[in-house]
Amino acid sequence: MKKIILASASPRRKELLSTAGIEFEICVKDVDETIPEGTPPADAAEMTATKKALATAAEHKNDIVIGADTIVVAGGKILGKPHSKEEAIDMLTMLSGREHTVITGVCIACDGKTEVFHKESKVRFYPLTDKEIADYVATGEPMDKAGAYGIQGKGSVLVEGIEGDYFNIVGLPVASTVRAIRKFQ
Repeated sequence: MKKIILASASPRRKELLSTAGIEFEICVKDVDETIPEGTPPADAAEMTATKKALATAAEHKNDIVIGADTIVVAGGKILGKPHSKEEAIDMLTMLSGREHTVITGVCIACDGKTEVFHKESKVRFYPLTDKEIADYVATGEPMDKAGAYGIQGKGSVLVEGIEGDYFNIVGLPVASTVRAIRKFQ
């Protein structure tokens, strides 16, 4: 039986797969996540997910490797993980009172073959006060999350509503990923 390898150190992806009853190991390789200027957001998420999966699959040729990358898009701009508290405040200010898109690219690699796809979900934020933003940033939670928030954590109070797959917003469209894995088993 082929092992399933998650090519991600994300505690959220680990939790999502575990909750779905998937047995897996984690193996993460450093990859260059630089995306060429002008790359459409969905292509960018798929490209990074593919880089992660293939880097790990090179050492796990007969196993099923899952790579994923989640990005937030607002106003046509890709919002990555903030590098400073000021950048987190700027991102949350941009998202305040608006709808944005969360895209997770997924690549399943096994035996030299890949299946690459992405899912998109919409998230609407309540209008946020400067104090709400500052208080949330002070928790530290925004610092390792695309778009500077975690819907599954303290950031849940910022969200007015969603359209689409909640788990995609957390970091992995679980049902779609499990169905893709089954094709390789």
